[in-house]
Amino acid sequence: MERTMPSYQICYFDDHGSLTCSFSAMCASETHAKVLAHAMKLSDYKTFEVWRDRTLVYERPQHFEAPQQLQ
Repeated sequence: MERTMPSYQICYFDDHGSLTCSFSAMCASETHAKVLAHAMKLSDYKTFEVWRDRTLVYERPQHFEAPQQLQ
């Protein structure tokens, strides 16, 4: 059985919080989506978000509390 990669939505915003660019990407993991978001970021974009389905998984600058790791 072939596994499909999850789809991520990457959104970039300007200084005023207006959406300036967004795209969808198939990534093997959340980490790959984060790396892609950083790699594609132009200097004009001040903030960005990475979404998987309806879940915000990453943003810069970070405004949500990062999940705590289990020990």
